[in-house]
Amino acid sequence: MLQVARLAPRHLDDAASLVIDFIRARLNADGGFQDRAGASDLYYTVFGLESLIALRADLPAATRGYLESFGDGASLDFVHRCCLARCWANLTGFAGASFDDVPAAAMLARIEEHRQTDGGFGSVYHAFLAVGACQDLRAEIPNRARILDSVRALATKDGGYSNFPELPLGQTPPTAAAAIIFKQFGEPVDPGLGMWLLDRCHERGGFFAMEGSPMPDLLSTATALHALGSMHVKLDAIREPCLDFLDSLWSNRGGFYGNWSDDVQDCEYTYYALLSLGHLCV
Repeated sequence: MLQVARLAPRHLDDAASLVIDFIRARLNADGGFQDRAGASDLYYTVFGLESLIALRADLPAATRGYLESFGDGASLDFVHRCCLARCWANLTGFAGASFDDVPAAAMLARIEEHRQTDGGFGSVYHAFLAVGACQDLRAEIPNRARILDSVRALATKDGGYSNFPELPLGQTPPTAAAAIIFKQFGEPVDPGLGMWLLDRCHERGGFFAMEGSPMPDLLSTATALHALGSMHVKLDAIREPCLDFLDSLWSNRGGFYGNWSDDVQDCEYTYYALLSLGHLCV
């Protein structure tokens, strides 16, 4: 994802400096990046770091101490444990920190605590996070077959995937995550998933979270574009409308809103915009 997001400056041009300033303004003194209420949060720190990396800006030195304060993640929930792993991967990959200082084995054990009886992690989203955390911690992904089975069990009748069993309609982010997991595991991806995702694209650009959603949003757009890119689906027909959609969510403060009704800009949606721009610039 980062490799693609790093293409975003091709479209941003001079506006890239505004985005960098926006992201840096979301950094708290403790080294964490702000959530929507202004508090430091590991989840938002992932997006703060990756936005700076995508824009080839320096990472803040204070973030290392912020990560160290969580140890092996014992006090964290599953999502934030995976975020801790991702943040460390960013620092060790782009800021010169040593991976030897990361409590990787203990962190992996903490993540494995969330394994469900079916071998998965409770949802497509959580499976996606667990797979990413293993990769970030430079470990083999255990029980791949059971993870795949748990994801396949969340297929919906309309051809997509949902985070919850027995739902009739698929959702764009889980469907995109399922496609990415299949690709990462070397499994064939049903070409129908590409058409399913394209059908969720608004005529004015952007992707709906699911059939019947009132408007497209940046999370659905970024995840759909990333999955379509991984499947080598051509984006020519939706490129310009999607670029227009992204432009409609940007402000000269440097950040992006999550959708047309949103009134808060944050690191998360700004990163999703960078990832989307990267795919649309290819």
